[in-house]
Amino acid sequence: MERYDAVVVGVGGMGSAALYHLARRGKRVLGIERFDVPNDLGSSHGITRIIRLAHFEHPSYVPLVRRAYELWRELEHEVGEQLLHVTGAIDAGEELYEGSLRSCREWELPHEVLDGRELSRRFPAFRLPDDLPVVLQPDGGFLAPERCIAGHAEVAGVHGAALRTGECVLGWEDVSDAVLVHTESGPIAADRLVLTAGAWSQEVARLPPGLVVAERQALVWFEPLRAELFSVGRLPVFNLEIDHEHLYGFPAYGVPGFKAGRYDREGQRAADPEALSRVPEPRDETTLRPLIERYFPDGAGPTLDVRICPFEVSPDEDFIIDHHPETERVVLAAGFSGRGFKFCTVVGEILADLALDGATPHDIGRLQLRRFD
Repeated sequence: MERYDAVVVGVGGMGSAALYHLARRGKRVLGIERFDVPNDLGSSHGITRIIRLAHFEHPSYVPLVRRAYELWRELEHEVGEQLLHVTGAIDAGEELYEGSLRSCREWELPHEVLDGRELSRRFPAFRLPDDLPVVLQPDGGFLAPERCIAGHAEVAGVHGAALRTGECVLGWEDVSDAVLVHTESGPIAADRLVLTAGAWSQEVARLPPGLVVAERQALVWFEPLRAELFSVGRLPVFNLEIDHEHLYGFPAYGVPGFKAGRYDREGQRAADPEALSRVPEPRDETTLRPLIERYFPDGAGPTLDVRICPFEVSPDEDFIIDHHPETERVVLAAGFSGRGFKFCTVVGEILADLALDGATPHDIGRLQLRRFD
């Protein structure tokens, strides 16, 4: 039977980073992915993903994302490719503004407080209400997720990691001196097991029902009517809470069009992500278009593409990073709720810490499973 120091199940954003960090520490490690690396069936795809220092969700995320920035730059150096693009980040409206401002003040992050009128003057793509409160944090931007995953996997391979794609894990068990991972090709023994199965985490990690569910969300690319206003350097990434809607978006990059999304609080959910429809529906575009026409009128040209993304959502929409409740030999990361990709590098580092050392210097107290007891 094959034996490894560690096996990583699920080689998407988090799993590829864990594979990289384990291999860099000289461990004999294997990554197992049921699809391709990368792929567009999980949540780590879509050409661009937001990264931001200010976190309206909770200030405790700021130290983690600061470390993530450092590690993204290290990975860029290793792969010889730019993966992180700084554009500035806008958080505007109600809770997003208040939460972002709290993070900026608590961690002394550079920022500017604006209103909708000043934002539109500086970035003419926006047409927001004049009195809408806005925080601009200059370090925000976007990552290229497919290239980030490929980069982590490629450098992990340079450090000796093995990778199997197109192979499904059937189960796992803690035995006397190892964790046995049962795959379609037979069992594999590991000293430690890392579970990063994304929207498939409830089944793969044997989590209680409802702890991680798959949620269907749509991404839409519009052809701008004035392309220059939506280019990198002219449009910051943004999160807007407006008209009881949460909108987010990016400058045009990688493929034609201005990419935007609407967080669909009534999105289809399922314990099994295979049950979610991956086929774009008229509603995916028609619920978003009126908002883009109102607040980004120069970006509301013809729809170029619609893609479906399964978020992996925890009950409180905070991350889950911890040892498995059944055994200290198994660690898991899940429930990243559509906003976790920016943290991949530091989550990979944390998972390597937990697997090899049993603990991590990073503060993950509020991300552990005990909060659900």
